[in-house]
Amino acid sequence: MLKLYGGARSRASIVQWYLEELEVPYEFVKLDMQAGEHRQPQYLAINPIGKVPAIVDGDFQLWESGAILLYLADKYGKSAQSPEQRAKLAQWVLFANATLGPGIFGEENREREMPVLMTALNEIFERQPFLLGNEFTVADVAVGSILSYIPILLKLDLSPYPAVLNYMKQISERPAFQKSIGGRN
Repeated sequence: MLKLYGGARSRASIVQWYLEELEVPYEFVKLDMQAGEHRQPQYLAINPIGKVPAIVDGDFQLWESGAILLYLADKYGKSAQSPEQRAKLAQWVLFANATLGPGIFGEENREREMPVLMTALNEIFERQPFLLGNEFTVADVAVGSILSYIPILLKLDLSPYPAVLNYMKQISERPAFQKSIGGRN
């Protein structure tokens, strides 16, 4: 059975959300980060950087939330993907981790970046329910998880972006979201 390693209030909940969406059985291995379990040799053999999340799927080990999401989409996703479709998914997963997250949660960038990012996302969600159209994908897990942390961590006013707020409400009502990120509030 796939093992997901994480800590309390960690990005492991993003991977957990997607595992729940895919209905992949998994064991959640909760590391006590305060006690330094993520710095012990047993865990460093899985992730030498000592961060969470990480997964072990049979003999395969992988860390970094975006890489894990893309791996799960490839291995357990419900539809075959062309190289172009996989690239679009990767684009959004990388955007979530490298652009959206720092643009919103990096105080030094927020004032400049957030309006640009949120306006573009708002325009997308005015046209369609999910990032890539009518179908929920791993891209929505990556971007949706970052957006869902805004009201939890920052309490920013998102009223200028009603389509983003509607999207956030829709994803937060998904049963898989409730079993993972939504269960942490």
